[in-house]
Formats: sequence, C-alpha cells, structure tokens
Amino acid sequence: MITVANLAIQFGKRVLYNDVNLKFTNGNIYGIIGANGAGKSTFLRAISGELEPTKGTISLGPGERMSVLSQDHFKYDTFTVLDTVLMGHTILWEVMKQREELYAKADFTDEDGMKASELEEQFAEMEGWNAESNAAILLSGLGIKEDKHQLLVGDLSGKEKVRVMLAQALFGEPDNLLLDEPTNDLDMETVAWLEEYLSNFEHTVLVVSHDRHFLDAVCTHTVDIDFGKVNMFAGNYSFWYESSQLALRQQQNQKAKAEEKRKELEEFIRRFSANVAKSKQTTSRKKMLEKLNVDEIQPSSRKYPGIIFTMDREPGNQILEVSGLSAVAEDGTVLFSDVNFNVEKEDKIVFLSKDPRAMTAFFEIINENRKPQSGHFNWGVTITTAYLPLDNTAYFENDLNLVDWLGQFGEGNEVYMKSFLGRMLFSGEEVLKKANVLSGGEKMRCMIAKMQLRNANCLILDTPTNHLDLESIQAFNNNLKLYKGNVLFSSHDHEFIQTVANRIIELTPNGIIDKMMEYDEYISSEHIKEMRQRMYGQTNA
Repeated sequence: MITVANLAIQFGKRVLYNDVNLKFTNGNIYGIIGANGAGKSTFLRAISGELEPTKGTISLGPGERMSVLSQDHFKYDTFTVLDTVLMGHTILWEVMKQREELYAKADFTDEDGMKASELEEQFAEMEGWNAESNAAILLSGLGIKEDKHQLLVGDLSGKEKVRVMLAQALFGEPDNLLLDEPTNDLDMETVAWLEEYLSNFEHTVLVVSHDRHFLDAVCTHTVDIDFGKVNMFAGNYSFWYESSQLALRQQQNQKAKAEEKRKELEEFIRRFSANVAKSKQTTSRKKMLEKLNVDEIQPSSRKYPGIIFTMDREPGNQILEVSGLSAVAEDGTVLFSDVNFNVEKEDKIVFLSKDPRAMTAFFEIINENRKPQSGHFNWGVTITTAYLPLDNTAYFENDLNLVDWLGQFGEGNEVYMKSFLGRMLFSGEEVLKKANVLSGGEKMRCMIAKMQLRNANCLILDTPTNHLDLESIQAFNNNLKLYKGNVLFSSHDHEFIQTVANRIIELTPNGIIDKMMEYDEYISSEHIKEMRQRMYGQTNA
C-alpha cells in the first residue's frame, strides 16, 4: 500500500501538481496517464524516493518493500545476469552477501556462528533457497534463455538488458511495484507473458505506459494527471478515454438537459461494466464501475492532433504485386525469402516477423530505398504512396523552420503549410522552430504532416507509434480505422494492430504466412503456432 498525502511538485515557477492525496492499495494496478510533460515519470520518481517532493509525504505500509524498474541499463554491466535479478530484492541480496563473507572467513568465531545463525533464519524466511530458481524462471519467461544467465549484463543486447531489468523489478514479489514504460522493446509474446504475470500479482502496482492494450489488460484504476491535478478513476484506459470523450461531447452540447446527460452517462457505465476485459479483477472492476458517481466523469483538457488522411483518387484494381522477394541483413542473416503476394482493394496489412529488421527491409525495398537480394515488385498505375520510415533522422539534418521544412514536400503557401502543422499541434511561435532541434515526438508529428500533404491512397507505416504520446496514438488509430485506402504497416502496439489490420503477413526466412484474420485470433491459433515453428525452424520457434 502506498499513501500520498498533500503532495506538491514544483520546478522553479512551474507547478506540476498540488494537493495530491491518494491511496494505492493491494491487489490493484494503477495506470498513470497524462499528456507529455504532465509529470507521469516525475510522479513515479517522487514515490520511489528518487525525487524529493516540494511538499507532502509518501509512505508505505509497515514493513513493506518497494521495487522500481530501473532505467539505467548500464549500471549492472559488470554483474552476471542472474545476480542482477537477485539484487532486485535488496534485503535478500544483502543477507546473501553477508553469508558469503562470513563463511569465507579463515578465523570463524563463536560470534560469527551466532551471526550466521541469524542470517540463515532471515535467508530461510525470505525463501533464499529458492531464489536462484525463481530468478531463472522469471528470466526464461521474459525470453532470456538459461545459457545466458551466467553472462555479464554488459555482454547482452540492449533489448535483452531491458528484460533483465524487468526481471529484477519483479523478483521476490515486492509489496509495491513501480513500472515506467515496462513494455518498451518487448515483443508481443513477452508483453502477453507480463500481462498474465501482473494479472495474478497480489500487491500494488503503479505503471506508466503508452501501450493501450497493456493498460486495458492489467489496470483496475486509471490515475489521470490533468489540469495540474492528479485524480484517480475506477476502470482501465479505454473506460477513461470513452467516458472523457462522452463528457466532452455533452459539455459541447449545452442544450442537453442535466437529467438526459445523467441517463446517458449511467447507460455508458452499465454498458462498459458488462464488457470489462477478462481478467482476475473482472468482478471487482465491474463493482467499482457500477458504484462510480457520474459526476466524477469529466472531459479531459488533452489536445488530440488532427490526423486525417485523404485520397486524391480511388485506387484501381492493381495495388501491389510482390514476386519472389528476398532480403539478407548485413550480418548475413536471411530476413525473408520467397515472398509472393498481391495487395487487394481495402487490404490493411500488418507485417510481422521475429526479426524486426525484416519489416524495415521490406518497406525500404518497396519504397525503392534498398535493393532486394532477389525478386521484384510492381505498383499499380493508380497508386500513390506515403511512407513513414522507422528512422527519420535524415529528414531533420537542417536548420529550416517548420513551415519551410514542410514546404519542401508539397505545394502551397505559408498559410497552407501552417494549417497542416496546426493539425499536428504546432501553433504560434512553435512553427518557427528549427528542424534540427525537435524531439522524437515532434519529428514524428512533422512526418505525419508531411504524409498528409500527399493525399495518397496507400500508406506505408514502419512502427508508426514510436515516440508518440497516447493522444497522438489514439488519433492515428482512429483515423486509420476510417481510412478508405490501403495500409501496409508494422507495429508493436497490440490495439493498433487489432483495430486496423484485416490481413496479416508474417515474413520468415522460409516464405510467408498470409492470413485474412484478426490479430487476436492469429496469435492465439494453435495451427498458426505450428506453422510459425515450421517456417522459422524448431531452434528459432
């Protein structure tokens, strides 16, 4: 349990929030949301003790332990993978080190014997005898195989380090767990494992994430940082989003009678209560939502970008024909081979692979930025494309202001360019920012504005949610569901894939898996799992 009393955080004259009074209780998972810069990670840092609040107190239940997902991926480079995980339980680790030092003494005294007895008792109480096997199970569940457990963390890849840090945070079932972007760099299978793990976690969890499916799958409550306040609501992210949008529509419709508003909100709560995602907390969530006071539902102050893709012309019958395409990485790895398919009208295709380099290579090839090892492709004569690459660095290596930068990619005067930048929430003096000083999220919004200028009938999107906040992801997702042209994309965002794609193509070293089905069905199908094993080979399955 975590109790926050009269918390205030201020940097100079900038006040993030004031008078925060919240209690986070056992058995619940709290998703912390807010616009970029609202102070989500700062809130976690204050609770963890890393940051001293301007005012107020934060306390844990008596004798409780807190664990925090480390963002420093180099701190443990000189330790083995298994030891790094064990260090997540700081008390147990200290006892283990004291035991080792004591038993290594050449002149073991009676006093040392007494001390050893105390340590052994503590060690047993904390299930120290099972610690290494429990740590190994965690690592294996997160995709770190046993043959890597004795390696130094510094010898792992960046993505493997992320998994080790996550295992460290989870180890020993802490009473209070703080997770800042825990799904970053995790593949879909590992995210699913984490969702299942947290659904069975009996303690208190606070999590910041841009992964809407993850927040919906695990969260019992939503903590919204908005209007300089921190407010808690029952329900997951989707409930918060839909209810805040409903409240906003009602606010805009001033003619609606108060009683009609109340009935609409109550009906919304009933409907959502009946459709709560399946999980261990389903019953408790339903009860919480039924008890929710409709007056608690308020419109958000969030600004959602205007991501609106339109087409100059309808696509003809021939969209894209791919024949015998193959690609090999610089290290000699076969990314995909013998890729053959046709894109049909209304196809919205998500491309998957165990190796994310495969999707990027494929998109670069069909955009004529890279040569394939073999094969060819043909676009239909009616098709115009707009491409969002994974790496957009080269586009911003200049000091043009944003109006002039966007003007490179389309025809129109300054007012016209400003209108597209305005859609992407660049207003006032912001449109005069230099391209080479933009943040990752600002670059992505500029690239989306560039794409909108094209009025293309086929969008090619390589991991489009990278660097975007929840509001931009939601707006992007909403528009792609309505877009009438073709979409070819890759993504780590489960919700994005599930709600946009109507066809799945998995690129493998031995051909493709091509299915017209929803993503949830694809990842749960035993038949597909068997196919994937055959296509990748048993050793890589």
